[in-house]
Amino acid sequence: MCAADKLLNHIESLRKQMTDIAMQEGLSSKESVEISQELDKMLNQYNDIVQPVGRNQVK
Repeated sequence: MCAADKLLNHIESLRKQMTDIAMQEGLSSKESVEISQELDKMLNQYNDIVQPVGRNQVK
C-alpha cells in the first residue's frame, strides 16, 4: 500500500470519527473541531502527494 492510500484510509477514518462525534456532541464541540482540524491537515497532505507543485501555476 502506497503513502497516498494509507493517507486516504486515515482520512476516511477521521471523517467517520468526526461525523460520529458531531452527531453526538454537535459540530462546534471541542472534539469535533479538533478532529476537523486534523482532517484538514491530512487532506492538505494528500493533495500535496497527488498534485505535484507547479501543476496549477498561472502562466
